[in-house]
Amino acid sequence: MKYVYHMVPKSMVGENLISLNEMKLSEPTLYENYAKKYFDHPDRPKLLAKSVPKLNCLWNDVIFLLPLHPYYIYEALNSIGSSVKKDLMFYKIPTERLLENKNAVFLYSKEKDNGPASEIPEDEVELIDIISYEECSSLPVDTYEYFKEGHKNGSQMGMFVYIPHILSLGSINVKDVERVNWSISPGK
Repeated sequence: MKYVYHMVPKSMVGENLISLNEMKLSEPTLYENYAKKYFDHPDRPKLLAKSVPKLNCLWNDVIFLLPLHPYYIYEALNSIGSSVKKDLMFYKIPTERLLENKNAVFLYSKEKDNGPASEIPEDEVELIDIISYEECSSLPVDTYEYFKEGHKNGSQMGMFVYIPHILSLGSINVKDVERVNWSISPGK
């Protein structure tokens, strides 16, 4: 079976993951809590109006998913001496749960990243058939280097920088989906 991963929300209503824009309409209080992260940097609020090529929607119309087990992020951060929580939980979502959605991969390459205020280059987004999707088995080298540099400089770091993102347009039912602790290796 193939999987994608999403951090388990601290607060959630119902059994479906929904986009921020859908949350804004149906759960305004939750929206306020989850939208706060976009105001921690002067350029990040611009993400709220960013267009996603090929999906023909806005950044906040999609659900962001990891294409690799979150352990690889934990392992990298821990290996450089960064202080990380050990109990961060993620949904391990079977890709069958995304069959009704329109899905794409945002490649998020270092070479084409011009910051949150810039447009997403069209060639950085590829529509995918979720049936033929393959889970990644390692952390991108650019992500690891970003973590090392950020830790060395004492900078605030994003956890998912330069990791391809699966963008799913539509809701995702997570009823009875396995939850995994990111500090436990997927082989255990």
